Amino acid sequence: MTTIMLRLIFPFAVATFALATPALAQPKPGGEQPTLLGQFGDWGAYKAAPGGKTVCFALSKPTSAVTEPAGRSRDASYLFISTRPSENVKNEVSAIVGYPQKPGADTNAAVGGDNFAMYTQSDGAWIKNAAEEAKLISSMRGGADLVLKSESTRGTKTTDTYSLKGLAQALDKVAEECK
Repeated sequence: MTTIMLRLIFPFAVATFALATPALAQPKPGGEQPTLLGQFGDWGAYKAAPGGKTVCFALSKPTSAVTEPAGRSRDASYLFISTRPSENVKNEVSAIVGYPQKPGADTNAAVGGDNFAMYTQSDGAWIKNAAEEAKLISSMRGGADLVLKSESTRGTKTTDTYSLKGLAQALDKVAEECK
C-alpha cells in the first residue's frame, strides 16, 4: 500500500492529508487525518477535522488523463466535493489539476451537454459562478463522466475524465456525516 499526500485547497485555506492508496484505505482516526466513511464506485467519502473544524468531502481520481503535448509530467489530480458546516459551505466543487495553471485562463468542467467555467488559482480550480454549483452537482449526480480541461503555465493542455459512478452515494454519506 502506498501513501499519498493530499492537499485540499479551499479558496483561502489549505489542509494537507495523507491517504493510503490504491484502494484509499481508511487511515487511523484522530488528528487531522481524514477517516474514510466509505468507498462508493470511483468515489470515496471522507471526514476530517483540520484545525478542529469538521470537513467532509467526496474525492475521486481521474479514470483518464491526457496531456498535450503527450508525456508531460505533472502531480496527481483530484476532484473534490466539500462540505464545511462551520463555514455554511455545502457541496463545493473543486479540483487539483497537478500543475500551476495559466494565469487568467479558466478551466472547463463538462458533464454531458452541460459546461461550467471554473476559475483557477495555482493548481486549484473552483466553479466560477457559485449560483451554478447546484446545477453542476445535479448534472454530476445524473451523469456518467465529468471532463475537466485546463492549461498549465507552460502551455500544457490536459483533459482529465472522472467517472461519476458512486458519486451520488458518496455525497449522500457526506451529507449524513457532516450536517
